[in-house]
Amino acid sequence: MRTHYCGTVDESLLDQEVTLCGWVNRRRDHGGVIFVDLRDREGLVQVVFDPDRAEVFRTAERVRSEYVLQVRGKVRRRPEGTVNTDLRTGAIEVLGTELTVLNAAETPPFQLDEDEVGEETRLRYRYMDLRRPIMQTRLRLRAQVTGTLRRFLESHGFLDIETPMLTKATPEGARDYLVPSRTHPGSFFALPQSPQLFKQLLMMSGLDRYYQIVRCFRDEDLRADRQPEFTQLDIETAFMDEEAIMTLMEEMMRELFAQVLEVPLHTPFQRMTYAEAMHRYGSDKPDLRIPLELVDLTDVMAQVEFKVFSGPARDPNGRVAALRLPKGGEVSRKEIDDYTSFVGRYGAKGLAYIKVNDINAGREGLQSPILKFLPDTVVVEILNRTGAEDGDLIFFGADKARVVNESLGALRVKLGQDRGLVERGWRPLWVVDFPMFELDDKENRWVALHHPFTAPRTDDLAALSEHPGQLVSRAYDMVLNGTEVGGGSVRIHNMAMQQAVFGLLGIGEDEAREKFGFLLDALKYGCPPHGGIAFGLDRLVMLMTGAQSIRDVMAFPKTQTAACPLTQAPAPVSEAQLRELGIRLRPMGGDKKEA
Repeated sequence: MRTHYCGTVDESLLDQEVTLCGWVNRRRDHGGVIFVDLRDREGLVQVVFDPDRAEVFRTAERVRSEYVLQVRGKVRRRPEGTVNTDLRTGAIEVLGTELTVLNAAETPPFQLDEDEVGEETRLRYRYMDLRRPIMQTRLRLRAQVTGTLRRFLESHGFLDIETPMLTKATPEGARDYLVPSRTHPGSFFALPQSPQLFKQLLMMSGLDRYYQIVRCFRDEDLRADRQPEFTQLDIETAFMDEEAIMTLMEEMMRELFAQVLEVPLHTPFQRMTYAEAMHRYGSDKPDLRIPLELVDLTDVMAQVEFKVFSGPARDPNGRVAALRLPKGGEVSRKEIDDYTSFVGRYGAKGLAYIKVNDINAGREGLQSPILKFLPDTVVVEILNRTGAEDGDLIFFGADKARVVNESLGALRVKLGQDRGLVERGWRPLWVVDFPMFELDDKENRWVALHHPFTAPRTDDLAALSEHPGQLVSRAYDMVLNGTEVGGGSVRIHNMAMQQAVFGLLGIGEDEAREKFGFLLDALKYGCPPHGGIAFGLDRLVMLMTGAQSIRDVMAFPKTQTAACPLTQAPAPVSEAQLRELGIRLRPMGGDKKEA
């Protein structure tokens, strides 16, 4: 039906006849000559219809925005002074000699060049939203990304192997999406949160290099970078340690950015331990483009009588830290109040500060409501440690270490964005040496920081129970500009170690056998050392396209309430379907009326 895409017609086709298909982006009637900008996925081309061809002209008169057309015509130069240098097709136009309306269109629910369209409307009419050039560009780049990743992995001997979508619910991680079984009444499948166990089983099967671009599902509260269904690049390999895996993944990412964005990534990627990342940035995924760092003051503040500082400083689980904002003295009191409210979202009870007006004037050159509580020696030490200069603003956090890290870490990012401190470019980073376990204060039990199949950096089973909080895992995360894009680890390949980890996590023998019996059995039959990583493909493409949400790089995403405005899913099903599955709905508790 066509010889060329609209956006590919250029001066190389001058005086040639072409056949094009596409949508009417815009129609203009200029004194008896009709101009139609015809659009397809490759771009726009200007088509001209003159009244010399009466029948074709009459057809052109009735076309409107988003009509689907087939046009045959001759490529010619645009008249002098009408060239559009912003378009590949900007030097030419097509003189239409034949015109077929393939389909008419009603008035669109929104103009495709309109920027202020609500997301609910965009998702309700997603097929219209996807016609917008920016959305097509993002999805084209996504296709380039997946193609480049596939080619790289296949060139290194990785096999694309599918794993099941209907599997077994697991006790760790987010909530599962459950699927009732008709043939096994009362039993349920779970949609996979990841192919973790199956890819480990593939290593035990001798298929030593596996990858899959796979859909995963998690029933969890959503954010800009989360969806109930999302896509992973899943990778597993045997007989490679973490150094070899990270080196290969670095090579893959450099290849990806070179091929798709034509941007070089430095080599090797910077590496940082989890402890250092938390100490300096309050985050295990620091954005290294922001030149602000946390400064620890716990030992200094333990000396003061002011309990707001001394209490956390003397608490083994507490922390006192400072964050210096260069030239922050320009920040108004209202802005400080706004930042105080901001850190409150992360559990901080307040946000103390000192404005440095004249550092040489000593205490008299400082402005702060907390100065009266701090001895001169402490004030001098704060200024020395933070490297304060005239015009700076120093913020303080004092609380449990988790609260201080989360609040000041988030404040660091916000200040960087608000004050224009974010450097351009890409700053990839490996974060390594994660704790093996963390203590769940609410349930007073140990939980795996990554997942319960991650290997500890020890073969000593006794160390698990003696010092679980001090154990370091063989896990590694790839962080890009403050976003975790990939996480992986070397896995446990010894049954005794796996059983010991389950026991420490409160997973008893019976539960371990019920949930993971197939894995424990497989570990008995010659399991090789193995490890892997999974990359969040949606997050990665979001960063590479500069989009603000992963919803803008997915063809048909859900809203933040895990609903699809396009199809109106989720939706009730018929009584007959429920009866066939042996399911009866009952009213939910509280004020909810849903069944």
